[in-house]
Amino acid sequence: MDLNTDKMIAEVDGHIGWMIFNNPAKRNAISIEMWEAVEKILTSFEEDDNIRLIVMKGAGDKAFVSGADISQFEKSRSDASAAQEYEKISASARDKLANLKKPLIAMIQGYCLGGGMGIALQADIRIASEDSQLGIPAARLSIAYGFDYINKLTNLVGPSFAKHILFTAKRLSAQEALQIGLVNQVTSVDDLEQVIRDYANVISENAPLSIMASKFSVDQTREDESKRNMEKIKEMSQTCFNSNDYTEGRKAFMEKRKPAFKGE
Repeated sequence: MDLNTDKMIAEVDGHIGWMIFNNPAKRNAISIEMWEAVEKILTSFEEDDNIRLIVMKGAGDKAFVSGADISQFEKSRSDASAAQEYEKISASARDKLANLKKPLIAMIQGYCLGGGMGIALQADIRIASEDSQLGIPAARLSIAYGFDYINKLTNLVGPSFAKHILFTAKRLSAQEALQIGLVNQVTSVDDLEQVIRDYANVISENAPLSIMASKFSVDQTREDESKRNMEKIKEMSQTCFNSNDYTEGRKAFMEKRKPAFKGE
């Protein structure tokens, strides 16, 4: 199945699935059609056992995603009713981003604003180039984001910095974002892709079942205690111990060699 559209690109390189926002003329502003393609790409990547993690990036060197495609606002978000329909279309893709079983990395270069920041917040890891600018200009557009968006932001940077970002609508430099925990790492523009590839390769060489279990468990710590799925955490732990990869890991350790994990 061809997952590519004129505004979204899906590529597979080894164990890495690349999802590329391809709207550089508008600094990769995301449209309804792009949201639809996001869900299809992520679903395909998640179903492909060869792919062990996903990296998302923006085409060109100006932006990761600069936000929503405002040229569509007059038609798709002109009032509350139209905005609700837009939300309905994009919600499924955002849900897919939020609930991926595989690791998700955001490769950020240039502008990462508004809805683009919302996409980046769904990643497990965010690595940015030193020329990046991150921000949420909602206060300049009289937009109020939903709870899940705000909760993600607050969990990362804390309530005080979350309010600073939202109240001022100012853009943060990559270094400022690093200092408050909004991104995990900052590197030069020239080194960004190689840093991402090296990081992704380290993850892809580790045990997929263990990584998926760790991702799920960490995400559960953000849930209210009464809603945590402790049974699934226990089940995923048992799956790891009963796996062929667990046997391979022990053998490789004893034989002083690199393990060859298969995710089974």
